[in-house]
Amino acid sequence: MSSSSDSDDAAVADASVLWRPDAQRRASTQLWQFAERVGIGLDRHSYADLHAWSVRHPGAFWRAVWEFCDGIGELGPEFVLRSSGGAASAAGTGTMPGPGLEFFAGSSLNIAENYLRPVAAGGPQSGDTALVFIGEDAARLTMTHGELRTEVAVCQRALAADGVSVGDRVATMLPNGPEALIVFLATASLGAVYSSVSPDFGIDGVLDRFGQISPTVMVAVDGYYYNGVRHHTAGKAAEVAASLAATGVEPRLVIAPYDRSAPASPDDTPGSQTMWTEWLAPHRDANGDDLTFERLGFDQPVYILYSSGTTGKPKCIVHRAGGALLKLWSEQRLHFDVRPGDRVMYFTTTGWMMWNWLVAGLASSASLVLYDGSPFHPGPAQLFDVADEWGVTLFGVSAKFIEGAMKAGLQPAQTHALDTVRTVSVTGSPLAPEGFDWVYEQVKADVHLASFSGGTDICGGFVIGDPTGPVRRGEIQASALGLDVDVADSNGGSLGAGTQGELVCRNAFVSMPLQFWDDPGDARYRSAYFERFEGVWHHGDFAEWTPSGGMIISGRSDATLNPGGVRIGTAEIYRQVDRIDEVLESVVIGQRVPAGGGAPASSDTRVVLFVKLREGLTLDDELIGRIRAQIRSGASPRHVPAVIAQVPSIPRTRSGKLVELAVRDVVEGRPVTNVEAIDDPDALSHFADHPALEA
Repeated sequence: MSSSSDSDDAAVADASVLWRPDAQRRASTQLWQFAERVGIGLDRHSYADLHAWSVRHPGAFWRAVWEFCDGIGELGPEFVLRSSGGAASAAGTGTMPGPGLEFFAGSSLNIAENYLRPVAAGGPQSGDTALVFIGEDAARLTMTHGELRTEVAVCQRALAADGVSVGDRVATMLPNGPEALIVFLATASLGAVYSSVSPDFGIDGVLDRFGQISPTVMVAVDGYYYNGVRHHTAGKAAEVAASLAATGVEPRLVIAPYDRSAPASPDDTPGSQTMWTEWLAPHRDANGDDLTFERLGFDQPVYILYSSGTTGKPKCIVHRAGGALLKLWSEQRLHFDVRPGDRVMYFTTTGWMMWNWLVAGLASSASLVLYDGSPFHPGPAQLFDVADEWGVTLFGVSAKFIEGAMKAGLQPAQTHALDTVRTVSVTGSPLAPEGFDWVYEQVKADVHLASFSGGTDICGGFVIGDPTGPVRRGEIQASALGLDVDVADSNGGSLGAGTQGELVCRNAFVSMPLQFWDDPGDARYRSAYFERFEGVWHHGDFAEWTPSGGMIISGRSDATLNPGGVRIGTAEIYRQVDRIDEVLESVVIGQRVPAGGGAPASSDTRVVLFVKLREGLTLDDELIGRIRAQIRSGASPRHVPAVIAQVPSIPRTRSGKLVELAVRDVVEGRPVTNVEAIDDPDALSHFADHPALEA
């Protein structure tokens, strides 16, 4: 089932349309122009028609994306899938062949060449701004496209001098700043493979990731700021490098400065590692930009991303260069309408796939606004301040940020101009309907709110925004072009609107992972995505279609609750709890209760809600009663928790996602196998043997 996004309101009488682009805005979008080019003009066809065509004719669709975006290089002649055993099959709808696929055989391209587009290839002028870096209130830097290209060329020569070539791994432990971008582009230009974590990761967390991929070079920052506090990291990086060396692979360790304008302190430079300026200095010469690009196949590995790792050692997900380029182009140019000269900002760290998404803005000749640090420092409106100051056009944040801004009482529409902002993008977890309301009431009335959901696995979205269609309250607008997204029942059959089930994809698509690192026979790959339903990608989200053809995501399906045998998405409970002003954050789990342990007679599972309250407040019977009443009236009696308990903090992954499964494991007495994936591992101790669970 594909989704529609421009049906008449009368066709869906109960839909709540919060925004609809006018005719001029619709016709000015790149999605409109693309649809015209492929012969499915949106003046006479629906988005659903365009989506159906993209799924029926994937080769034509992805080639059209390449041509529309003026891809540099050559795309192979046929969109052909070959299994690892060599058998070929057409790439349309129907059974998905699974891992071991080859797309566009015979291609010759380099993703960095498409990011660093010269003027002759439709790129920006050398003197145009390529990036702005803001490190809280401690660092600031701007860089032109010409300067960026020169720095990448210098870094390329430094990497090559250290022996980096096609297929080698380069790893970074850097903030969301210019050095991470420079190293990524230089690595990709050589045909090598890039991988990153953010500098707030602990030593074990870094080793769990980099220890699997054996990097030749590792670049780390000397420190970073968060909430006004300086954290020194060079010593941690040295320990990581020493541990890697002990396993037989000793990477060259390079330490980069957080603030180029400030001298390094002794705390930032322990040991004998090479400093960034010293590493690059021998490779600066009068020739300036002699940057070269190694053009390789469509399936050439370009970067390794990592699963969250909250249930075990992180999976190393290898992405192919051509697939990442086409998928991110299709999203940014068509679904988010990123245009040359735009300024794109997404609040992210380098440890989240949204960093890879953000920097792809260069491929659309946009400028990047790289913000690093706390989004609420030095004041709660910091990101909105940045958006105004730098003329941001795409303002990207997580649903967690929206929730925090709402709780903080922010009203940017009253305090900021936000004249340039055309798109507000939200991802990371389901955005509650009240979050939609807040954006249109308190941020900007005339803006495209593009909520989307996908994952690190595909470095993009399954369901996504449509700049030509209406935004309905609480709904993600559309299935992503080129992906045959569906909601399946327990047997894999398609479900209609209004029935919750498993989010699946029924066709092969270019940004499927190339492989998992060190996964003989693709065993873990198959287990992750194709074990539940044969020949169908099972993503693990609990979802439902809406009558308008949009989608509602209710949380991870492995974290759904099952009181009385009825599946409940956790997002349905969070939506109601978020309405309670005293509650800052919450996490809900299903706890298995032994016979006689207080669970309903018809179930061995009870719903347990943990809440973090505003400072100085204590959970009492009156507040518990109001929370339960809100959930009962706003959701249903089945959603009402059997237990509501207070905790001082709620753990999340380092990308801001709730760790419901880890909390459940702690409550039920099972070990959490990878606490390094959690931003505050000590927070888990508050859930062990909680007195409220003794009843």
